Amino acid sequence: MNTNVTATSQQHVIRKLMRHPSAVIGASIILFFVTIAIFAPLLAKHEPMTAKVENRLTGWSYQHLLGTDGAGRDVFSRILYGARISLKIGLIAITFSLGLGTLFGAFAGYYGGWLDNVIMRVMDMMLAMPSILLAMVIVTILGQSLTNAIIAVSIVYIPQYARILRASVLKVRELDYVTAAKVIGASDIRILVTTVLPNCLAPLIVQATLGIGAAILDAAGLSFLGLGAEIGVPEWGAMLNENTDFIRKAPLSVFAPGMAIFLIVLGFNLLGDALRDALDPQID
Repeated sequence: MNTNVTATSQQHVIRKLMRHPSAVIGASIILFFVTIAIFAPLLAKHEPMTAKVENRLTGWSYQHLLGTDGAGRDVFSRILYGARISLKIGLIAITFSLGLGTLFGAFAGYYGGWLDNVIMRVMDMMLAMPSILLAMVIVTILGQSLTNAIIAVSIVYIPQYARILRASVLKVRELDYVTAAKVIGASDIRILVTTVLPNCLAPLIVQATLGIGAAILDAAGLSFLGLGAEIGVPEWGAMLNENTDFIRKAPLSVFAPGMAIFLIVLGFNLLGDALRDALDPQID
């Protein structure tokens, strides 16, 4: 019976998403970038990191669809491979922050007391600092690299998931079926994993979807400031940093990565907003 109800609910959410214009547009944008990331080796005509000084700052041509940058590298090829890097950043960062945020939020909300106070005060201190500034501090301590940028972005978003889950757990832990699970002798871990967390997933799914776009944007910001990807890596923020001085001579070398960042973040934001509406039982 419970399985049938769950399947029916999932089908209802899917139908709502398919009727939602933002979901269709957002999913289409994301699917486009996933596709070019997967098939980048087939679509790219040039090696993304191969510099040819004699071809630097050329405009559009059949050989270079988006021209070349200040080092003579093909911008189109670098955009394709940059999609791989940006998607990897978003997925790894949010997986890490979602996992730790869920752990902290679940224990804080379920047990309460001094544990809740300690965890939430640490989260509050992290939230008191602007996310990009906190990420800059972390990268400065760890050193410049794409890996450290991912670690920094991951840490920055932990408090968001911890607070969201804690709020949900505080409501769910007082419901009758949780009390019944305690009465029959189920352990706290089992109650959390099998009873409480499954009923707190909706806000986490929405926030995680929005968070992927935010993580990509923050990582690009770090790279633009020279604190993320190393020089030459085809990461969109780094491409902006390297070619800002050539915006008049080769505008495509700046416009293309900027537009790529804009579109992929827009896609995740649109899909996240649509998921929020689809998972809200009060909206039919």
